[in-house]
Amino acid sequence: MKKLFIFALGTVAAVSLASCGQTKDTSHTIQFWNTMGASLREVLDPAIEQFEADHPGWTVEATQIGSYDDVRNQTISYIAAGSNPDLVYCYPDHVATYNKAGAVVDLNTLINDPEVGLTQAEIDDFIDGYYAEGSVYGDGALYTLPFSKSTEVLYYDKTFFDEEGLTEILLNNNAGEGKAGIPTWDSVAEVCRIIKQRYPQSIPLGIDSEDNLFISTAEEKNAPYTSATGDHFLFVNDQNKKTVEMFKEWYDNGWLTTQTILTTYTSSLFVREGADRSYMSIGSTGGATHQKPSNGRFEVGIAPYPQYINADGSYSQKAISQGPSLCMLKQASEEKMKMTFTFMTDYLLTTEFQAQFSMASGYNPVLESVYENEVYQAFLAGADGYDGIAALAAKVSSDMEDYYFVSPAFDGSSAARDAVGQLIVNVLNGTYDIDAAFNFALRTCQG
Repeated sequence: MKKLFIFALGTVAAVSLASCGQTKDTSHTIQFWNTMGASLREVLDPAIEQFEADHPGWTVEATQIGSYDDVRNQTISYIAAGSNPDLVYCYPDHVATYNKAGAVVDLNTLINDPEVGLTQAEIDDFIDGYYAEGSVYGDGALYTLPFSKSTEVLYYDKTFFDEEGLTEILLNNNAGEGKAGIPTWDSVAEVCRIIKQRYPQSIPLGIDSEDNLFISTAEEKNAPYTSATGDHFLFVNDQNKKTVEMFKEWYDNGWLTTQTILTTYTSSLFVREGADRSYMSIGSTGGATHQKPSNGRFEVGIAPYPQYINADGSYSQKAISQGPSLCMLKQASEEKMKMTFTFMTDYLLTTEFQAQFSMASGYNPVLESVYENEVYQAFLAGADGYDGIAALAAKVSSDMEDYYFVSPAFDGSSAARDAVGQLIVNVLNGTYDIDAAFNFALRTCQG
């Protein structure tokens, strides 16, 4: 299938969904539910206008439905009422819930369609780890295509680390080829210890997502977390308990805090001035601009997510894949589903659109070809630890492509995510001891 969309730069007027005095034909209107605000609509609207110009009689009604969870909740309500939207932003656990009603389109049927399908080259252009997310449901189907993605990285005050002689320690720059530049949990612990000793009022490390911390470290250790089939909840095991015990020790030492405990994103602690600030922050690449101090008083360094060292000395390098994908819901009209697929693949999943959307949103593009795009290359060329921090985060993310993973998706996988995040909080703040916290989390998941 030939990619038809040519990206139009510049601000455009809002999309007109019906001519004055005419009744909109909803059978030829594609409902696209998302979370995009005004700045991202400046990228989306030209794509919609181009689609409508290329396909007279068809319109796209793109609607911002609050948060990702708001999109999920409204979609569930409409599925129950028998009035599916056509295309929605989604996370894997959302899709698993929609599919309890059999409402999700297996995209393989459209990808292989002789009229609107994708070529092998177009499939191969997707970044493997992002594309694989669409088939984590245990039944062999492909329920989503990636749209915009992020991962988690370690932000650090490079100015401070260089002055304090800590950069070499953090990044294992003496560790040899294949390891230099990648922090380990051991190296993070060592710099936390040194920072706390030198600056007792500081909290050296902030962690934004407790659930991602649990899930990522379990994946790094190859420790069971969840399964898409059979016994879903597998996270109660000695490997995961030892990890949580380690972070409890760090917390008791005053080395770290988390978003829930701090009651706000830990980037606020990272960019603040004063003795009680932090010097490292683990957070999303999609929020890179929030890790930059407004007055530019220090240079921000970005390193891959900390890793464990295996018994043989190798690194178990993993990077969580997150951010919205696109999910099509079943419609009575085959023509409408084909047109929805065309809008998605020929207008939203093109090199030009993905380049523009990535630069506007701070999220990673989902196509390999974007990194060869002239405009995007110019964006990456401006990467630095100051105003170019979003580009720097994108560059670090691109180096982690081979390590992306997603957790199994099933109805209840979001409950597992919430439960293990709260588990960490419950242990850190002393609400439960290790065994009780794990048992409570399991009971929560099992209902």
